[in-house]
Amino acid sequence: MTDLLVKLLKETPRDLVDKVVYLTQGKLYPDYVGIELGMAEKLVEKAISFASGRTEREVESAYHRTGDLGLTAQEMLKKRTQSILMRKQLTVETVYETFDKIAHATGDRSVDTKIKLLSSLLSDATAVEAKFVTRMALGKLRVGIADMTILDALALAYAGDKEHRDLLERAYNLSSDLGHVAKIVASRGLDGAKDFKISVGRPIRPMLCERLSSAQEILAKLEGKGSAEYKYDGLRIQAHVSKKQVQLFSRRLENITSQFPDVAEKLRGAVTAGQAILEGECVAVDANTGDMLPFQVISQRRGRKYEIETMAEEVPVTVFLFEVLYAEGHDFTLMPYPDRRRELVKIVRESEQVQVAEQLLTENPEELEHYFNKAVSLGCEGLVVKSIGAESVYQAGARGWLWIKYKRSYKAQVADTFDLVPVGAFHGRGKRGGTYGALLMAAYNPKSDQFETISKLGSGFTDEDLEKLPKILDPDRIRRPHARVTSEMKADVWFTPSRVLEVSADEITLSPLHTCALGAVRRGSGLALRFPRFTGKYRDDKSPEDATTTKEVLETYQRQLKKIEAET
Repeated sequence: MTDLLVKLLKETPRDLVDKVVYLTQGKLYPDYVGIELGMAEKLVEKAISFASGRTEREVESAYHRTGDLGLTAQEMLKKRTQSILMRKQLTVETVYETFDKIAHATGDRSVDTKIKLLSSLLSDATAVEAKFVTRMALGKLRVGIADMTILDALALAYAGDKEHRDLLERAYNLSSDLGHVAKIVASRGLDGAKDFKISVGRPIRPMLCERLSSAQEILAKLEGKGSAEYKYDGLRIQAHVSKKQVQLFSRRLENITSQFPDVAEKLRGAVTAGQAILEGECVAVDANTGDMLPFQVISQRRGRKYEIETMAEEVPVTVFLFEVLYAEGHDFTLMPYPDRRRELVKIVRESEQVQVAEQLLTENPEELEHYFNKAVSLGCEGLVVKSIGAESVYQAGARGWLWIKYKRSYKAQVADTFDLVPVGAFHGRGKRGGTYGALLMAAYNPKSDQFETISKLGSGFTDEDLEKLPKILDPDRIRRPHARVTSEMKADVWFTPSRVLEVSADEITLSPLHTCALGAVRRGSGLALRFPRFTGKYRDDKSPEDATTTKEVLETYQRQLKKIEAET
């Protein structure tokens, strides 16, 4: 894949490289812009019908047989009678501009406009081109290329080797826009990546935590002293504040400003800097008692287009700010955590709705444990303990030991919960007939960019969950295992990795059936969850790449072994 991408990038004119990168990802803009291309299947079927000269019934029949509208388009357009001389050769500009018009079409005639525009592309496309144009129109390109693969290709194409990929990755982590990075590197080379600047309005990829299960371990890992902050059970946001506007981005870098206008308004009044990028946690609060409410409550406000003001009144929130990444032209991501904390306190005018996260500086495990218990009693998940050393920079887009999670769930039997990705499913029987009886779950391996299976999940689902699982997962259904899925098991149904579910379990065991951390403990064996259960928590705030990593699973297994050895 990387070699093919390098060849493509080298042949691409510099003024088009951003569009080529976006189209390769199956999108028109970076995710945070919020413009989605996906068309309804019925509209795409009509466009295929118009372009191929076949009836809609013929197209629908072929679709039922192939299970893929892309393959259907390829098949239908192979048999068309239109002369090759009447077709125009498709170019990147034509495809991109046409899709852009489709994405922006609104109003009474928008459906007809979308069908007409797509059918015009398909009419000029070869049969193979039609397959990918159709999949792109549906928002299901499925070429299996991840962001890190594109970064490797950019480094090879414009720097000659992968040694300089770190520079490109930092630029990406500071902008969340691969097309933008590609255009800068294509035009200015490595100097463009070296000089890359943060800008308000382009979200920074969030820093992530490692995890440990005791106060002693955490402080030892942080060389004896750390800054503990409450880990609030809410929705992580990144706020971009300027004099003109406030934009809010989710952990997945979706623009959610319209869903939380009350939060944007409160932040505008609370932040004294003219320009700033801050991170915090939006937590639902009980309007009567002021008590913090769990994540499931604030999740009711996610994705809404209507009754937003009503929900803001019914589910009021408080924002607890814990990071400043940029302020008044200064990049704070390269500054130590204590400097960032001082700046955060300096530029935030606290109120009932906007507060700076609680903090404790400590080198005492007992004090940290007491603070942990206090956080839990107030409705928090636990703590995030941060390094305060000179090296304690903000590692955008990375997971490391500068931040360590200490969560309430770590006191459970397996000392953890897991955020896992459904990559397949098994048909239900008996009472579960007509839905999925179990899901095939996977952890994420960032080194190989693969999703590795760790368990079948059939427990913990309510009747309501079972009824809606096909509705949630079927849009991502594919005919064979995804290119980024490593599985020894044969599922009845396969999915493109896209969703994240929270799972608890009794313990982690060795298994020859699963591929998570395969061979890391014993040759031929991976790691698997014993008695996994769905907690009821759909982690829509996380992307698949934010799921529990295979490294974290392995570390949890090793801690479990130490505990067993100590008890015996």
